[in-house]
Amino acid sequence: MLGGFRKFTGALAVVAALTPVPTPAETVYRSQLHDFALIAVSAPLDRPWGLAFLPDGGMLVTEKAGALRIVDAAGRLSAPLRGLPPIEEYGQGGLLDVVLHPRFARNRLVYLSFIREIHSGVTTAVGRGQLRPGRLEGFETVFTAVPAGRAARHFGSRMVFGPDGKLYVTVGDRGRRPDAQDLSRHPGSVLRIEDDGTIPADNPFVDRPGAKPGIWSWGHRNAQGLAVDRRTGRLWSHEHGPRGGDEVNVIERGVNYGWPVITYGRNYSGTKITDETARPGMAQPKTYWVPSIAPSGLAFYDGDRFPKWRGNLFVGALRAETLVRLVLDGDRVTGEERLLKDFDNRVRDVRAAPDGYIYLLLDEEDSPILRLEPR
Repeated sequence: MLGGFRKFTGALAVVAALTPVPTPAETVYRSQLHDFALIAVSAPLDRPWGLAFLPDGGMLVTEKAGALRIVDAAGRLSAPLRGLPPIEEYGQGGLLDVVLHPRFARNRLVYLSFIREIHSGVTTAVGRGQLRPGRLEGFETVFTAVPAGRAARHFGSRMVFGPDGKLYVTVGDRGRRPDAQDLSRHPGSVLRIEDDGTIPADNPFVDRPGAKPGIWSWGHRNAQGLAVDRRTGRLWSHEHGPRGGDEVNVIERGVNYGWPVITYGRNYSGTKITDETARPGMAQPKTYWVPSIAPSGLAFYDGDRFPKWRGNLFVGALRAETLVRLVLDGDRVTGEERLLKDFDNRVRDVRAAPDGYIYLLLDEEDSPILRLEPR
C-alpha cells in the first residue's frame, strides 16, 4: 500500500513552508456531482489516526505510535507535544482519537483516546489536558473501559461531543464476541460520559443492577466512525463487520444493535456466525456492506466548497481503499458513491472542516494530511 501512496504523492507539490500548491500533474477525480483533487497540506506523518480542527485554522493530529502534533494554518508540523501519558502501540491500538471540548476557546481542553495498560491487560481509555505551547498541561485519565485483556484488536476509540454536551466514546468488543451482549462489561458498546468522565444520571442503565452505567448503546463489534448530524442532533456510527456486514447505524439511547446475535457478515473462514440477520428488540443498520469495506472515520458535510454534497455522509474505507459518499433522506440511506478510483491507500479518517474542505488521514507510514479541493 505504501508504494501506491508514493506514486500518488509524486503528483503533488509541497513547498519548503509546507504550503500546498497545485501542479499540472495533479490527479483530478471525477464524481457524480463534484470533481476534485487531493492536495497534501502537511509534512508526512506516521500512521495518523485522528484529527481535530483548532480555532486558529490549525489542526491537532494523532499518530498511532504515540505522538500528538499540531499542523499550523501554513501546513507546518510541530514536534510531538509533551505531557501525554505513556502510550505504547499495541496491535490495533495506540494513540487514537482526539477531540476538543465544546468550550475549548475558554478552557483549552483536549481529549484523547488511547490504549492504557492496567493490571489485567490493556484497554481503551480517555484522558484530557489543557493545550499550551508545546504541551498538554495537567493531563488526567478520566475514563477507563473494563475489563482489560490481552487481545490486540477491536479497541474502537472514536469520540464526539453531542449537542447535549456529553462525550460519546466507542469501545470495540476486543474480539470477545459475547461481551457485546453483556451489560456488565464495556466492550462492544457506545459510552456516554460527562466531560470530567463521570456518568450522567440519565444514562439508560444507571439503575440496572450489574450493568455498567456508562453504556449508552450495546451490541457493537468495533465502531471506528462516530459523527453528529448537526441538522437533527442525531448520533451516527459505523462499525466493522468480520467478512462483510460492516454497518452504519443511528445510535439511540439504550438500544441493542445485535452483534453477534444478528449480523450480515460471516467468519473470516467463510463459515456462518449466525443464521439470523434480524431479531425483535435489536436494531437494523441503515446500510451495510458485503463484502467488507472496513470503514474508519465518519463525517457529515455541510460546507460551501462542495454545495451539492451538503447533507451527505462520508465514510473512509481501509480495505476498500476509498472514500464513500452516502446520500441521506432523513435517517434513510438512499444512495452511495465511491469517490476514489485506483487509490491504493487505506483511508483511516475523514473530517469535514470549518473551512468547508474535507480532510483525509491515511493508514500509512510517511503520509501527509490530504485535502479535497474542488476542480
